[in-house]
Amino acid sequence: MLKEFKEFAMRGSVVDLAVGLVIGAAFGAIVNSFVNDVLMPVIGLVVGGTDFGNLFILLRDGTPPGPYASLAAAKAAGAATLNYGLFINFIVNFLIVAFALFLVVRAMNRLRRQEPPPPAAPSEEVTLLREIRDAVKR
Repeated sequence: MLKEFKEFAMRGSVVDLAVGLVIGAAFGAIVNSFVNDVLMPVIGLVVGGTDFGNLFILLRDGTPPGPYASLAAAKAAGAATLNYGLFINFIVNFLIVAFALFLVVRAMNRLRRQEPPPPAAPSEEVTLLREIRDAVKR
């Protein structure tokens, strides 16, 4: 059974899948950082200095009771919150990843659709040998 597992794990497609998974996770971390650290602060600044990570609706007070200045303070107090700002961050994150994957699939489809180039012209030797063959036939 160990031998069969080793054969399965060493197949090219499994190794390719593992590499793709690791690269995908790294890409996800990069996109997550881009959204949270670069894009959302700029969007927040444009819409009036809003930090989307701190947008929440208080569902139930914690101890001590609110109001809470930030989502972290509400969580520390044990309050129940609806974190719609984080949800907006994840939607933007998803849209960026989906668009990047769309571009990759689009490029791969273009490569598949390209027709193969016409065959190269025969070399001088081949042309000469064909002429000799045709002359011998006559």
